[in-house]
Amino acid sequence: MPNYRRARTLGGTFFFTIVTYRRQQIFVGDDVINELRNVVKEVKQKHPFQIDAWVLLPDHMHCIWTLPEGDDAYSKRIGMIKAKFTSRVKHKFERSEFITESKIRYRESTIWQRRFWEHEIRGEKDFEHHIDYIHYNPVKHGIVKNVFDWPYSTFHRYVEKGVYSPNWAGIGVKEFTGFGE
Repeated sequence: MPNYRRARTLGGTFFFTIVTYRRQQIFVGDDVINELRNVVKEVKQKHPFQIDAWVLLPDHMHCIWTLPEGDDAYSKRIGMIKAKFTSRVKHKFERSEFITESKIRYRESTIWQRRFWEHEIRGEKDFEHHIDYIHYNPVKHGIVKNVFDWPYSTFHRYVEKGVYSPNWAGIGVKEFTGFGE
């Protein structure tokens, strides 16, 4: 079994990318999106974490979480979210043509990619860049022309707090090109 190197900072803040299997566009209906919200709430009740930012696109999501002091079990939380969500929606999305020997051996569905991307946030500037990346993502993927137009994002919470203006990174605004700007 491979030993993947993961950040293990207790109480750390982490950026994640979680992708559907073969980039299937699963997150397209309010019923499915609400089911994911319900699952996240249930997992947070048993294993608390703070959601600093989140964006949900049709085939993937990006989020930043801060874990409680003394806790580094983000992988467990992601696994629980994937498993609970899968059990509730697999009747709609399970694809028999995607079943492989490996998927059978590891008892996996055809809803999620096996792994996820994780990055430990290292400082305020890193945090701000990742927040911007998350909120700009629907524009980057050509889903909307204005960040404000995408409803499945914590961007709206940040506008209410006065962190962003409603027209941040919209039409006619210099495009956010990534990290290191």
